[in-house]
Amino acid sequence: MDTFKGFLRPDGSAGVRNHVAVIPTVSCANGVAANIARAVSGAVPLLHAHGCGRALEISMHERTLAGLGANPNVAAALVVGLGCETVQAANVAAGIAGTGKPCAHLIIQERGGSRRTTAEGIGIVQAFAREAKGQARVDCPLDLVTLGLECGGSDAFSGVTANPAVGLVSDWLVGAGGSVILTESTEMIGTAHILSRRAKTPEVARQVEDLVARAHKRTRDILGELAAYVIAPGNMDGGLSSIREKSLGCIEKGGRSPVSEVVDYGRAPKEKGLSVMDAPGYDTESMASLAAAGCQLIIFTTGRGTPVGFPILPVIKVASTSRLYRLMEDDMDVNAGVVLQGGSLDDVAQTLIELSLRVMSGEKTRAEENGQDGIVCLAAVTPAF
Repeated sequence: MDTFKGFLRPDGSAGVRNHVAVIPTVSCANGVAANIARAVSGAVPLLHAHGCGRALEISMHERTLAGLGANPNVAAALVVGLGCETVQAANVAAGIAGTGKPCAHLIIQERGGSRRTTAEGIGIVQAFAREAKGQARVDCPLDLVTLGLECGGSDAFSGVTANPAVGLVSDWLVGAGGSVILTESTEMIGTAHILSRRAKTPEVARQVEDLVARAHKRTRDILGELAAYVIAPGNMDGGLSSIREKSLGCIEKGGRSPVSEVVDYGRAPKEKGLSVMDAPGYDTESMASLAAAGCQLIIFTTGRGTPVGFPILPVIKVASTSRLYRLMEDDMDVNAGVVLQGGSLDDVAQTLIELSLRVMSGEKTRAEENGQDGIVCLAAVTPAF
């Protein structure tokens, strides 16, 4: 059986990276969090623009930030709060500490301001980093892996090259006992009848249909008659004509495995196998939900060329055409366009599997090499889209 070299965590999970996360609870604490992380090798700031949102967002944002700190790729975490925000540092830290990993929190307004909090935070994170550095990679089984699926800037070939090749990888991992999360609810519009037929139970089928119906309703409420065209201009430039056409290609990433569970934004699945998550189609918000749900790795297909990665997760980029791969070779990891030149989906999938195993064991993706970490972009409202 295939294994990977990972970092075992106290809760029995396994990370493919060994970051020390510095997590601000509110955008007002971003500066302090960034300065702490900048001073310590191996520390990663999870900067975002939220923390004092509307009432409906508070519990979701606290849960998401805690999920990011609890992610298996994080060895330890420091939560930095301002003190007057709605998202509470103590709650976020408690959610992370429940995994058994080292965690602490600081409140800027209680620690004497930015400079003193930064100095104290640097000391804490340095200690966390020393402990993390002493951890070694060990052989880990694939049933500890949760793979996140993402697509951004699709074109007319995404649904026949990159996405179905990733679907074969999804089926491989599910067959090995692992977990896969398919998300981006707007990019399931028009496919409820397909996904629900694959549900393990009638209740899961109903949840799939409800999820897609909510996404469709919200889109109609906002865009009216234009709801069928809720795709980015780049998608249309790439040859797609409607959201349904894009959706039929997007769900190919989930392969042919049964849908075992439907989960809310940023929630970790309880069931093994393929899960469907309710999250936005906006790439960076969707990736944050996957990371908060415990994914250690994301495979990201693109037909237009999206270079962005994620701060604590390696993101493998799959180009849908050879033309795109040549144009953005510095950003793309795998060229699925070879299928259009006579190659096979099976060969592309095997390339992805072999690369994924190497990445899970420490090899860097192009996004990591390029410093394309992006920022943490949390959903602005409770996802119903």
